[in-house]
Amino acid sequence: MPTPVPVRTQLRRYNLETLWFPLTFGLFLGLCLIKFGNPVILDHRIDSPVTLDEWMTQPWPARWANMMLLTLGLCGVLTAKKGTLRGFGSLPRWVWGAPAAWLGWQVVSGGYSVDSGLTRQTLPHFACVIGCFLLGATVLTHRGWPQVLFIGLLAGFCFVLVRGMNQHFFEFRRDYQALVEGEKSGWKDFPAETLRRMEEEGLLVPSANGPQVRETILYKLQKGRINGTLVYPNALAGVILLLFPLSLALAITWTRALRPFLRYLVIALVAFLGVGCFYWTGSKAGWLIALAVGSLSIWNRFPGSNRRKVGVMGLLVAIGLMMFALRFQSYFKQGATSTGARFDYWRAAVETTLDHPWVGTGPGTFQRPYAARKSPNSEMARLTHNDFLQQASDSGLPGAITFLAWIGLVLHRIWSRMPDGLPGAVALGVTGWFLQGLVEFGLYLPALAWTGFTLAGVLVGLTREIPSTSQRQPDKASPSV
Repeated sequence: MPTPVPVRTQLRRYNLETLWFPLTFGLFLGLCLIKFGNPVILDHRIDSPVTLDEWMTQPWPARWANMMLLTLGLCGVLTAKKGTLRGFGSLPRWVWGAPAAWLGWQVVSGGYSVDSGLTRQTLPHFACVIGCFLLGATVLTHRGWPQVLFIGLLAGFCFVLVRGMNQHFFEFRRDYQALVEGEKSGWKDFPAETLRRMEEEGLLVPSANGPQVRETILYKLQKGRINGTLVYPNALAGVILLLFPLSLALAITWTRALRPFLRYLVIALVAFLGVGCFYWTGSKAGWLIALAVGSLSIWNRFPGSNRRKVGVMGLLVAIGLMMFALRFQSYFKQGATSTGARFDYWRAAVETTLDHPWVGTGPGTFQRPYAARKSPNSEMARLTHNDFLQQASDSGLPGAITFLAWIGLVLHRIWSRMPDGLPGAVALGVTGWFLQGLVEFGLYLPALAWTGFTLAGVLVGLTREIPSTSQRQPDKASPSV
């Protein structure tokens, strides 16, 4: 990978024409992490904020993010120098061809949608995903490694982690106690407007003795799985898988000029926030993916022979699996209910694909066929919890194949160049997030999908002049960052 210019050096050479877009786009992605962490298919249920408190604490409608991205992207393209877009020609044709084929089939599938409303919410989001990827591959990388992009992005990530910590140590315990005491007292200290809002949000259910707290809400609060600003805990785990390797690498590299005590304090704080929040999300699949990504990191960066690397990897996996068994022993004693539910989602997705192999049921519409196919004991689900199977169910086999080909080409392009340093950390995060797509629905969350595909585009854009490992001279070391 190209050697990056340190942030301080970039700022000393400050040029509004070259720095404004990566800096602004990073701030936008940070805002997405904070305000646009809900699935796009639920956008109709997100009310526009009115009061100052709602603006600060509530999520914003995803349609706002679409307009922000469109405006910002157009400004970035129109103000970019001619050489920026000409450099796009040095990238393989699949960089634009694969996502264009995928989006084109989504549009075709949308014409046969069983719920046009859900499809109208999903298609603009997919177009924005591709826009982020192409901006990352062109405008954001036309002058090399865009470190200023990470200023706003990591500020938003830090906010998400601090919010998660607050949920674990204070918010969930306070809310649990307030709900239990409120129900015991007959809600005498709760205004009528507050009770009405709690009923609309599903926190309370009516009964003969007055409103009662929904049991699942109390169970979730008592269980204490944090979600930060995202829709639910596994989505927060996805953000951490995506951004924690980069955050830790930046904490190590950006603090070299500090005194040792301050440097180690910053590194320890970043590690505590990331690892702590990841642990308290309670994500089982995330834990296993983190082990896989950690093993990949050891194989790629650990010094020594292959035998030594395998030994270290084996030790890491053994310790990780042991901790996994201890952490989730109660979950497995209860029968691993969420795993069983996912198998039901996946079964329904496969059956829907077999019934509609060419165009599916329309982008974003999995919940419609699932309502008719789900097992009687399963909870209703709006998404498949597998981005690849959902593509097959929603847009048929052509949609799934083009999406899988796009992801496969991205990963091959990245890892065939064997990135080191900061690009290597970004590659680990992107790879981990793509793996989570096998069991989650990050593709349908603007906060995750736009950030993940922007970083994937950045990595692809930086490889335009880097030969693959098979083409490198054996006596030349890989460029380090």
